[in-house]
Amino acid sequence: MIAVIADTHMPKGRRALPEECVARIRAADALIHAGDFSAASVLAELRELCPVVLAVHGNVDDAELRRDLPAELEAEVGGHTLAVVHDAGPSRGRLGRMRARFPGADAVVFGHSHLPLHESEGGFQIFNPGSPTERRRAPRTSMGLLHPSKAGLRFEHLWLG
Repeated sequence: MIAVIADTHMPKGRRALPEECVARIRAADALIHAGDFSAASVLAELRELCPVVLAVHGNVDDAELRRDLPAELEAEVGGHTLAVVHDAGPSRGRLGRMRARFPGADAVVFGHSHLPLHESEGGFQIFNPGSPTERRRAPRTSMGLLHPSKAGLRFEHLWLG
């Protein structure tokens, strides 16, 4: 199981990852973070919870994160290709744009909007886990789980709190 988060925006005041999120990250084989950590110290803390972290930088990330993390990446996960990017653009046409941008990918994980989303078409998927710390217009804070298997990549949302 792979934990999936984005848009943590920490540190900010007393903001912290919810305990349920921390527990899922500790139990995971890997963690995907789709950008907007804010500070490099957050990436370091996440690597203490889960040594395998696949991550991209987001639009609010500090200079150190922008230097150390790519804007996008593709990785093999369970025999399937997964792409990660922070901002997937406007909702209209997003699935088609991501398919064209990452033609070799089976799925794309993204963040930026803080709105949980899972769409699929023709075996291609896009997934936004939402944010575990800042829900904005979403009903609650959230994260995702990715269950890779030979059959494919299965995503699920977890509502937190």
